[in-house]
Amino acid sequence: MGVETEYGITGKLSPDDTARYLFRPLVERYSSTNIFTRNASRLYLDVGAHPEVATGECDTLGQLVRHERAGDHMLNELAIKAEQALSDDNIGGNVYLFKNNVDSVGNSYGCHENYLIGRDMVLKALGKQLLPFMITRQLIAGAGLLRDGEFLLSQRADQVWEGISSATTRARPIINTRDEPHGDSTRFRRMHVIVGDSNMSETTFVLKIGATQLALEMLEAGYDLPDFELDNAIAHIRDISRDQTGSTELKLKSGGVVTALEVQRAFCSHARTWLDEREPDPDMDYVVDLWERTLDAIETQDFSQVDTEIDWVIKKKLLERYAGRADDAKLAQIDLAYHDIREDRGLFHVLCKRGLARRLTTDEEIAQAVKTAPETTRAHLRGRVLNAADKYGAEVTVDWVNIKYGQERIELQDPFATVDERVDELITRLEADRGE
Repeated sequence: MGVETEYGITGKLSPDDTARYLFRPLVERYSSTNIFTRNASRLYLDVGAHPEVATGECDTLGQLVRHERAGDHMLNELAIKAEQALSDDNIGGNVYLFKNNVDSVGNSYGCHENYLIGRDMVLKALGKQLLPFMITRQLIAGAGLLRDGEFLLSQRADQVWEGISSATTRARPIINTRDEPHGDSTRFRRMHVIVGDSNMSETTFVLKIGATQLALEMLEAGYDLPDFELDNAIAHIRDISRDQTGSTELKLKSGGVVTALEVQRAFCSHARTWLDEREPDPDMDYVVDLWERTLDAIETQDFSQVDTEIDWVIKKKLLERYAGRADDAKLAQIDLAYHDIREDRGLFHVLCKRGLARRLTTDEEIAQAVKTAPETTRAHLRGRVLNAADKYGAEVTVDWVNIKYGQERIELQDPFATVDERVDELITRLEADRGE
């Protein structure tokens, strides 16, 4: 599993100029705005002046949420340095980074999820089975958005126009079919999901990824799931975003209808049974428990049991506190400030400190994830090389699969490999070459 998060950026200067200040330390050190960091994640400036962090490969939910949060921390540190540089240049002003998905004029930027699946899975066939789950997942994992006085469950729902395709920016699909396995293409396929919201809530993030992972596991195992293939999946996604009761009716290809809540109920119920068949995992136990409680809350409209754990519920509760005593502009400002990643300024972090939003990580765990790669995947090898190169001042080039040093190239085709003699030998050579 891995997540790519694009951040909104604003400041006293234009987004382009603010981003240049943000990435100045990387350019000064690496002559690039596209690097792999010590924890084996990729940090870069994407098209449209969007800072982006792609986590290293993770194989547990706990590992992934810590490294996803490490991305926030790394960018926040760059923002603090950028503010100092702006002050030194007599410009001044704050640098704001928002982990959301749409700006005030409607431009959208994404949170992309990557799941490793077997090469024998036909992506389009899998996608048709998965689309009903994906378009209704916003009920449990949306980040919420106040737009023109209307509260939406999802920030991405209005930005997605196709079910399955190879596009990413124009006519954005729910599932991207571009075949980039980043591993042994005879064994693995990467399923690239671009419909999801960025989540401030760690618990919602874990639910989003965990529920999707369970759905994929069941489909790969040939689990007997209901046939919810839709007549036109994309036609319903915006309606679901505007219906907090989950009662939006979806037209089935086989005839008849099913509600968005019923689709989620079915997947969740089967996931509960699936837990007894798969390898035990406390993180997944929590996922299914929160999934069930969220669906119960939607059905009863009593959200008290999840109002510290589900992003859109947390945000809606916050906005309702100010309704009637704040105008639309102020409410929009509150909505945006919820996504500010600065821990002493962002409203979500204020809620965490007041016990109104639950955390799963600690500050110490995040600090460790900033400097340490996931230890149970290939990212561990990449991280070892990057740390050695930094220590010995060597010029090493890496990507998701390759490590290059001089004329030597090491391919790491197995995402689960944590030991490799070639990497050991390379690190020894980096140390030896330092003395030359």
